Formats: sequence, C-alpha cells, structure tokens
Amino acid sequence: MSGRDFEPAQDSRTKRSDNVRIQLTTPAPLRLNNGNKITALRWAQILRKLGHKVDVDQFYDGANCDLLIALHARRSHPSIEKFCRLHPELPLIVVLTGTDLYRDIHNDRTAQRSLEVATRLVALQPMAFAELPKRFHSKTRIIYQSAEPYRRQASRSNKRIFKVCLIGHLREEKDPLRAALAVRHLPSESRIRIVHIGLALDVRLEQQARAEAKRNPRYRWLGELPHWKTRRVLARSDLALITSRMEGSSNVLSEALASSVPVVASKIPGLMGTLGKGFPGYFPVGDTQGLAALLLKSETDAKFYRRLKRNCAHLSHLVEPKRELEAWRRLLRELHRGKMKRPEIHR
Repeated sequence: MSGRDFEPAQDSRTKRSDNVRIQLTTPAPLRLNNGNKITALRWAQILRKLGHKVDVDQFYDGANCDLLIALHARRSHPSIEKFCRLHPELPLIVVLTGTDLYRDIHNDRTAQRSLEVATRLVALQPMAFAELPKRFHSKTRIIYQSAEPYRRQASRSNKRIFKVCLIGHLREEKDPLRAALAVRHLPSESRIRIVHIGLALDVRLEQQARAEAKRNPRYRWLGELPHWKTRRVLARSDLALITSRMEGSSNVLSEALASSVPVVASKIPGLMGTLGKGFPGYFPVGDTQGLAALLLKSETDAKFYRRLKRNCAHLSHLVEPKRELEAWRRLLRELHRGKMKRPEIHR
C-alpha cells in the first residue's frame, strides 16, 4: 500500500484550502451515552472549530472524505479496512482505547493490523507507550481528553452526607459493584453515600446492582442519565470514584478534574498516565477493603482530603479544552505537511 502527501479537500471559493472533510467513526451505537461517544462528539466539535467538515458515524460507509479517524483498533477494523481499500493514498488516524491497549493489540490480529496501516496512532495518556511495540512509537501522539469546567461547589455544604459519585456503565471492565461492596465495611458513623450513574450493559450485573441498592443504604444506582445531568451530579459531589480494571483514559477523570472534584481511583496504567505514579488516591484493582479504607480516609482525614484536592487541582491544566484543540491542530498540520505517508503494508 503506497501513499502520497495529505491533500485537503478543495474549497469552492479558493483553489486550495486547509479545510478537510473528516469521517470519524466510533463503534458503539451513537444512542449509547458512553465514553467513546462523548469523546467522538467532543472531537467533532473541536475539529469543526478548526474549520473542518466532520461526519460522525458508527461505521465508515465509503463516503468521500480526506481523512478517517477511527476510535478502537479492533472494533473499528472493518471500517479501517474499507477505508484502506477505497482510499489507499489518504491518511488514517486510529485512536487506541483501553481494551485495545491492555488486551486486543497483544492477541488480536485485526487490532494489530490496524496499528500497521495507520498513518498516526492517538493514545490518551503517555503510559500507552509501554504497551505499544517500539516501531509504532514514532507515529503515536498523546492527546489528553478535555472537559469544560462545571463548578457548582455551593451545593457541597450538606454535612449530613459525604457524596461519592461513581460514573460507569455496568460491565466487567468497570468493576462497577466494587464501591457497593466496599461501603459495606464502613463504620456506622460514616456519612459516605455512593451515587452510581451508568447504563446496565450486563444482565447479571444489573440484577446484582438492583439487589445491592435494596439492601445497602449507602449505595444508590440511578441508571443512565443525560450527560448534562451526570456532570451536575458529579460537580455536586465531594469525591469522584473510578473503580475500572481497564481504561485507555477516562472522560470521568477529565470531568472531575475540570469540576474541581477530587478523585480516588484504581491503580491502573490508563489512569496513572494522567494522575501520575505518585498520586495519593489510588487503591489496588479489585481490593474491596483497600477501597473502603481509602474512602473512609477521604471522609475523615481533612489533611488527606486537602492533599487529594491539591493534587487534582495541579493536574487540571491537562484537561483544558484549549490544550486538546491545539493537539488536534498540530496533528492535522503534520498530516497536511506530508511528514509521514501511509505505511506500505504487504498483504
């Protein structure tokens, strides 16, 4: 497969324009309010701000475009293959998700092929380099996920409860019931309450969540909410909790940092890549007792809680929207200048 320099679409008003037609694919149905959809729609907005025409869909249907951006190396592979077949000369950006980095690229041939054919790879935090073969490092770019500030701090004055917000669909990768199990171990005087927002994508986990909510007064599952309502709940919380076993990064983390809500999180590379190795709010993956102790410390140890807040405030610049916009501007400029052509792949 050979390639040529990136040539943007022609503008009817000029001979040549820097504006391009971009097809952005995300494999989950767009009716689902999941992280990939939130990321895709935010990126579409950013790319339009940069002056480009952007279409977002679940699959690439062969439409004319200048560039394909595909979220998920494995699940978007049919779209990637179709684009490569129809437009071998055009650039392709493959965005690596958590299941890509921490599972699929190590054992799935379609995910591995997506890495090979991509002009650029995008990862969402720098610890992704540890998972990628070194031959792909030079074409990988890190783009931190951003979030608009959403601050409603006045509502956190209710001292009767210590509100912990858990945002994540009910699926195994999120370890969604770990928080509910952990708060069973809290002393009776604890004010902690878990508010869990997320769609049930697993029938077994849904049954468990419903049963847990009935018998556990510290755990409330709200199901799926519109994104704006989710952000409001998060901004009114004392703490954001991420219990995932696997993440490429996390929109929830970005939104918490942007909303000045301190975070406690499972110690996994996809979160450490943003929070840093020395972040004080980690618990070991799947460690119920460790999570219970960390939640209680966040509630009762004012010095530790202030330390969490300072650490998160120090990281908030990483999730500023202008930073993400500039990262995309630089990446598209690289492609426009033809610094790297599509790799030649032997079938």
